Amino acid sequence: MERSSEKDAASDEESIDQTASWITKPSRSEDGEMEITPASNGGGPDISADVLARRVWERLVTRDEEKSEKETGPTVSSGVMFEVQAEVVEPERDAPSVSPSSLMDTCDPSISSLCTSSSSSSCHPTNFSLSSSSSSASVLSLTPPLPPSVELSAVLTDTRMTLDVYQGGATALPLLWRSIPDQLRGLQYLRLGSEDKPGLDGALDVLPHLTGLRSLSIRGHCLCDSQGEHLPGLLTTLPTSLSSLSYLVHLDLSFNQLSCLPSCLLSLPVLSSLLLCYNHLSALPPDISQLSSLTSLSLLGNKLASLPPSLGHLKALQTLDVSHNLLQQLPDEIGSLEELVKLELSHNRLKQLPQSMGSLLSLRELVIYSNDLRMIPQCLNKLPRLKIDVRDNPLGRPPTPPPLPPTPDQAETKIPELHLGFNQHSFCVSSAGCHVFIPGGAELVFPPGCLVTTTRLEWAERRPQRKWVWLEEHDILLSRPLELRPHGITFLKPVEVCVPYHRTRKREVVLRRFDGQSWSTLPTDLRRGSESHSSHPGGRPARLACCSVSHFSWFMAVSRPVKDSCSVTAAGALLVSSADPGVKLHFPPDSTVQTRTVTLQVLEVSVSEVQSLCGDPQARVSPLLCLSQTPSVHFLQPVKVQIPLPSGVTGHTVDMSCLHLLHGDSTAQTWTDITSQVSLYVTHLYAIFYITHFSWYWLWYTTRTCVSGVVRKVYQRLKQFKVQFLVLQRKTDPSQVLLQCLPTNKIECRVESLSEQYDGPQPSDLCDLLEGEQFFAGFERGLDISTDRPDCVEGRLCFVFYSSLKNLKEVYVCPAQGQKGPVRGQVSFYRGEIPSDLPEEVARKRKGLDSQWLATLPLKLPALNSENSFIMEELQYPPLNLGDPESGYLTEANLLSISLQISQDWRVIGINLGLSYQELDRIQYKYRDNLGALVLDMLFHWARAQSNAGPGAVSRLVAAMIESGRRDIADEIEDIVNIGRRKYSESLSGAPSSHPAV
Repeated sequence: MERSSEKDAASDEESIDQTASWITKPSRSEDGEMEITPASNGGGPDISADVLARRVWERLVTRDEEKSEKETGPTVSSGVMFEVQAEVVEPERDAPSVSPSSLMDTCDPSISSLCTSSSSSSCHPTNFSLSSSSSSASVLSLTPPLPPSVELSAVLTDTRMTLDVYQGGATALPLLWRSIPDQLRGLQYLRLGSEDKPGLDGALDVLPHLTGLRSLSIRGHCLCDSQGEHLPGLLTTLPTSLSSLSYLVHLDLSFNQLSCLPSCLLSLPVLSSLLLCYNHLSALPPDISQLSSLTSLSLLGNKLASLPPSLGHLKALQTLDVSHNLLQQLPDEIGSLEELVKLELSHNRLKQLPQSMGSLLSLRELVIYSNDLRMIPQCLNKLPRLKIDVRDNPLGRPPTPPPLPPTPDQAETKIPELHLGFNQHSFCVSSAGCHVFIPGGAELVFPPGCLVTTTRLEWAERRPQRKWVWLEEHDILLSRPLELRPHGITFLKPVEVCVPYHRTRKREVVLRRFDGQSWSTLPTDLRRGSESHSSHPGGRPARLACCSVSHFSWFMAVSRPVKDSCSVTAAGALLVSSADPGVKLHFPPDSTVQTRTVTLQVLEVSVSEVQSLCGDPQARVSPLLCLSQTPSVHFLQPVKVQIPLPSGVTGHTVDMSCLHLLHGDSTAQTWTDITSQVSLYVTHLYAIFYITHFSWYWLWYTTRTCVSGVVRKVYQRLKQFKVQFLVLQRKTDPSQVLLQCLPTNKIECRVESLSEQYDGPQPSDLCDLLEGEQFFAGFERGLDISTDRPDCVEGRLCFVFYSSLKNLKEVYVCPAQGQKGPVRGQVSFYRGEIPSDLPEEVARKRKGLDSQWLATLPLKLPALNSENSFIMEELQYPPLNLGDPESGYLTEANLLSISLQISQDWRVIGINLGLSYQELDRIQYKYRDNLGALVLDMLFHWARAQSNAGPGAVSRLVAAMIESGRRDIADEIEDIVNIGRRKYSESLSGAPSSHPAV
């Protein structure tokens, strides 16, 4: 099951986070501990809103609708936690501590109208009048086009400004400083994105003047580009004048390019929280001890090889995160941090811990997993309330001796490489081994000695038909099945099979193998392919999912929700989700007699999608938990499950009568409300309940009464993908037609990439399809194709939809028998075999007689000449005859001259001329890469309709220009009409008389 974010953008690397996939939950703070919502007045400034709003629009760029989830720290791998003593403080029961990184996370600007009601000013997507004057106004054309409207109060209140939700939004700060400096001096909370260097530099010049700031965030990774990649932060340093921010308490500079700690930070007297995650810091300055007020320091994801001894002078420090660095040892002075409560050291290279850590009497949580620790110092036994995570350390093992130098006969020999062409489906491998590169990115590595004699092998890439594809619940197919032959061959050494796959987010990629009877999941290693073997010329190497096999078969790459597992013994265990560390399973002692393996999967769910599907705007949901175990028997003691409360719900605001715990049966696809059958209680951020058997669990917060039925329907709908259809004709050969079905978030970039060679109608409306569902394309109303195609069934082309693969066909169409002249036909898409579990509301969706109908798109073929080839039509416009000489007349040359003055405001003018949104969309898609032709088509389309609209066409054109804020064009049209009217009068007065002169 996969649903992509409504905010998510499409990727040219075949991103698989579909619009129909599960949506990630709202971002949380860097240290993941708390959220604070400062009070906000929500009001806008009192000054000239009309002028100020337009000035803000001049600088803001399009808000990325898929705002990236804020990083929550390193990925926590599943496993068993090491506990120093049985009496452990449960973090989820404690009152949540304040995480400074979430101080600014509570303002989510709304998008609404910024246009004023003033008739002398105009607001449209691409042009802004800098003043309310008419023809003399200077106009700034912005690219890319801005959102339709943004309310000023959404980014600025009395004490808060949020500019990191717009690409280059930092540009607005100096603009506003020039306009309303007095109001900005009262700012206390400010959020900026650092992905735009010019805008960031301008904002840094203003920051020293905002001396009242208490919280400042200048982060990268706030937005994503069109490929879905996070935009990097470009901040490399801070001006020394920032030391004037004497009231600054919280500072977040994460996801930037800082190579050293800016010196100005050491002069901030009350700075208590500093986040420098994912920068390029290689060392900390010795005088970091000057930050005496610091209580929280996060250096996650840098390049620190050591920590300065002066770090021990930070006596107020309570939280220190130096995980994901290059630390090999800790200074003894770290034992001087008397107030330290939490210490994160995971994913480093630590070989031992200093004995001085026994002095950390306030320490409650020590995270040291994924290091090289072989023993835990005895001094930590003096800390009875300490909880330690020691997973992925070689505890108890002897030191690894250094490797011996290779002997001459052991020297590694490079195996030969073999690059196959698209038509080379067989190759030979000798006992010397071979590295085979298959077209499309796949690789096969045959080690020396895997074969005794030279053997001919074959490969083939199969279509993802049902007979080759097996998907479990929530799985997504990422590659076409790769068949390697002969199937019965056995290798003396394991052969590495690497299958290319399309990019996926927050999901696990595995290889599956088909042995002729069933599919099995193989241990999978992910890596990039060879630099010399890119799947796209000049592009990056392919992403590869690799496994080692001893015989050939069928292989395919599949993505699934991340699986975390551990072995549970009679001593108990703690399993933490790596997808969401807030999800925990606590197995008490004596919960089982025999050792069993438990597995946890967490699926994020889109709250907005759930609300629209169930019709409850107040509905909230938690992540969906999928729990399984081997063997499948009940636990002897209740297992404690901790799960985050639904977004927007806290322990202080929750109405327990609206909180429902649903139990799902994966086999019967049913959901049961078990709230009254379990022990369920909440803390500030989490819900906790106890169970004795594993299945699916989902926490809902809703006012609905019949919850089980609603959840069942919502779950079925969330499994589907929102798709659209394309039908495009090659510009040089209209009979060559491209048909494609894509997830809706991939449509725009796909149309743009095809626009140079293909032309056609706009994409269809949204439809719902399941992964692996079959559908057909049928040509109707005067169109025909060859029925001899192997994929043609009853006159319809057969498709099978896979979200991450290209569901397309290229065919040649022709007029149906008996058709003469140009043909205006259509292509309709229909479902094939409907899965038995398809929701009824999807099966009933129909606008015609066929209950399986999905979408219909038009197709036009030009007329045939005597040689049965198509007559290509040139771009032609009808003669223009607007008005009459007495009331006003415009020639075609006049309109062509007027069109040259219209640019990105063509759409607003078209709307004011009375054209429909659908017609404007059609014109925009048809001439998406030619603005001149687009403007001309819009004007002539309107002009053609004026022949039956009665007199006054020129007056309507003038009125539309004035209403669109183009008084300059309106004045020019009136001048042309007046000149024409005067010439017409002069011609009448100077006409020769019908009587001869006397």
